[in-house]
Amino acid sequence: MIRRAFAALLILPFAGPVLAEGFSLSLPLDCDLGSTCRIQQYVDRDPGPGAQDYRCAELSYDGHKGTDFAIPTLKDIEDGVVVRAAAPGRVMGARDGMPDTGYSPATAAGLVGRECGNGVRIDHGEGWQTQYCHMRRGSVSVSAGDMVDTGTALGEVGQSGKAEFPHLHLSVTRHGEVIDPFAPDQRAGCFLNGTGDDPGLWAEMPAYRSGGLIAVGLMDSIPDYADVKAGTVARSSLPADAPSLVVYGYMFGTRVGDRLHLSIEGPEGTVLSHDMQLEDQHALSFQARGLRGRGLWPSGQYKGHATLYRGDRMLGSLATDLQIP
Repeated sequence: MIRRAFAALLILPFAGPVLAEGFSLSLPLDCDLGSTCRIQQYVDRDPGPGAQDYRCAELSYDGHKGTDFAIPTLKDIEDGVVVRAAAPGRVMGARDGMPDTGYSPATAAGLVGRECGNGVRIDHGEGWQTQYCHMRRGSVSVSAGDMVDTGTALGEVGQSGKAEFPHLHLSVTRHGEVIDPFAPDQRAGCFLNGTGDDPGLWAEMPAYRSGGLIAVGLMDSIPDYADVKAGTVARSSLPADAPSLVVYGYMFGTRVGDRLHLSIEGPEGTVLSHDMQLEDQHALSFQARGLRGRGLWPSGQYKGHATLYRGDRMLGSLATDLQIP
């Protein structure tokens, strides 16, 4: 049963219209969307080799069949972010026990046929099904045959299976066909007006963000990217003889031409202020800038800022602080 429940979803052309009367989705995890979680990837609506989300942007990748609700860092897995049923139904299958090591060349061979990792598939009737992937090992709390309501806890967000960052992958199908919950009644294509007034399958339409900031940090050196993604580099203080002061911004959905402003303010004024234009498109990335110390740093509070712009529009701004005694 579990093998059938977690069979790979076929990439089929979008058909329309999809009649969705009586079926709607709620947010499938406990988080503040846009603050403690984000939508990292949408369903790919491009029938060719490219990728396009429902808003004509590229917050997707070729062949992506669901919506990825991401949490900021690996450290947030330890805090326990609850995954909840997006609609009432019957559990068709569940799997647990896979480690939260995610996808890498070293783990790829062992993930064949188990790309979803730990997860749950639910049947909602009338051909509708949802699947919840990459959940935390040991957290899955339902079994095949269980009846669930909207909001029933299914487990927690993790990074099991073919996952390169901690997130919940939610897929929606009807009669085995992939459905984009943000635009279920459309054929291949996207919203050109960008209003998002139609909630799609959602009881309340999640806000659309085409990119933004995940975290900002102040350090005494440029951190390793793996540590940034893990969320283990936060500092609350530095010694007065720290060799450098470095501010970094951790970002998602960046495009060529986006602008990142990094700055550090100290007790005696501006320590660093730097603008950079991003030259590559990345699903996830980070940039850092710093200043070498010249003797002892003045004691007091230091504040680091990161602000991301796309043209004249601000995509996000975050700040952090630390003390130098």
